[in-house]
Amino acid sequence: MNTYGAPRLGRWQQTWRLAAAAAVSVPIWLYIGVLLHEQGAGPGSWFRVGDPLVALGCLTALLWRRRFPLAVAMTVAVASTASTLATGAALLALGSISTRRRPVEIGAVALAYVAASQFAGGVYPVQNPPGMLWLQLALPALTAGIAAAVGMAIGARRVEVRSLRDRAESAEREQTARATQARVLERNRIAREMHDVLAHRISLVAMQAGVLDHRGDLGAEESRLLVRGIAEGSHQALEELRDVLGVLRADPGHPEPPQPSLDRIPDLVADARASGLDVTLTTEVTGTPADVVGRTCYRVVQEGLTNAAKHAPGAPVRIALEGAAGEGLGVDVRNAPATTSTTQRPPASGFGLLGLTERVGLAGGTLHHHPTADHGYVLSARLPWPNPTHEKRA
Repeated sequence: MNTYGAPRLGRWQQTWRLAAAAAVSVPIWLYIGVLLHEQGAGPGSWFRVGDPLVALGCLTALLWRRRFPLAVAMTVAVASTASTLATGAALLALGSISTRRRPVEIGAVALAYVAASQFAGGVYPVQNPPGMLWLQLALPALTAGIAAAVGMAIGARRVEVRSLRDRAESAEREQTARATQARVLERNRIAREMHDVLAHRISLVAMQAGVLDHRGDLGAEESRLLVRGIAEGSHQALEELRDVLGVLRADPGHPEPPQPSLDRIPDLVADARASGLDVTLTTEVTGTPADVVGRTCYRVVQEGLTNAAKHAPGAPVRIALEGAAGEGLGVDVRNAPATTSTTQRPPASGFGLLGLTERVGLAGGTLHHHPTADHGYVLSARLPWPNPTHEKRA
C-alpha cells in the first residue's frame, strides 16, 4: 500500500497501464503527422525524435505517480505541451490523481492539461479550419473530464473495498473475542460448580481427619470406618474435579436441582419424540458409570438433539450408547439431512459445541463432530469409565 491507500502495482499491472497510455497517444501523433504532410510542412526532426523522447520521459515519470502523485501529474501535464505522444500519459496521470478524490488537486491538473493542449499548437504549425477554436478547447476538456470521472470512480471503489475488508477483519476479531469469552465463561461455570460440590466433600474429609487426630479412645473398627470414609470422600472429590457439566446457580440462596445423568436419557428422548423429532435410541451399556460420566453423556445427547432440531428439521436422529467399566463410555448422535424447510431458522450462538468440547475435554474425554457423506451430521464422544475394582487394587 502507498501513502494514500492504493494497492501496490505489480510489474504486469504497471506495464499494461503504461502501454495503454502510449497506445492512446499514437493515433493523435499519427494524425498530426498526416496534417503536417498535407499542409506541406512535413514532419520535422522534433516530430520524429523529440516528441517520442518527451513521451518516453513522461511514461517513465508515471512509475512514481503513486509516491509523488501531484508532482508527477503536474509535470506530465505540462510536458504534454511539447509532445502529442505524451497525451495518454497526461490522461493517465490525471486519472491516477483523481483516485484520491481531492477536488483542488484534480482541478489544478485538469486545468494544466487543457492549457497545455492549447499551447501545443506552437510546437507543430498545424493550420486549423476557421471556427474550430471551440473544438480545440472542448475536446481536451471532455477527455480530462472522462479521465477524472474514471479516476474518482476507481478511488470510490478502493474506499469501498477497503471498508469491506476492515469490516471483515473487525468481525473476525469480534468472533475470536466472543469465542474466547465463551471459553472463559464456561471455565467460570465449572469453577463455581467445583466450589459448590468440593467445599462440602472436603469439609467432611477434614472433619473425619480431625476426629482421628483428637479422639484417642476410638476402637479399631471405628478408626477403620473413619479412614474408609476419608478415602472414599477424597476419591469422590477427585472425580468432581473433572466434572464439567454443572449448572450455575442463578441465585446463591436457591441452588439448582440435581442434574440429570445417564438414566435420564430415555426421558430426554421421549420428550424429543413428543416434540415431533424422529429419534431412535440404542443402548448397550453394562453397569452404571460415575455421575460425572453420566451427566456428560446426557449433555452430549442433549446438544445433539438440540442441533438436529435446529439445523435438520424433520430428519431422523439415531442415538447409540455403548460401554462398560474399564472400557469407557461412547455416545454417538447422528442425524440425516433435513427433510423439511423452514422460512425462518432459529438463532444460533455457535458456542454450544464449543462449550461442550470444553466440558468433555476437562472430563478427560474426546468429542468429534462433522458432516457425513450423505449431508447429515454426527456428534460423538468417548468418555473415560475406569474400573473401580482395578482402582481399589491399585
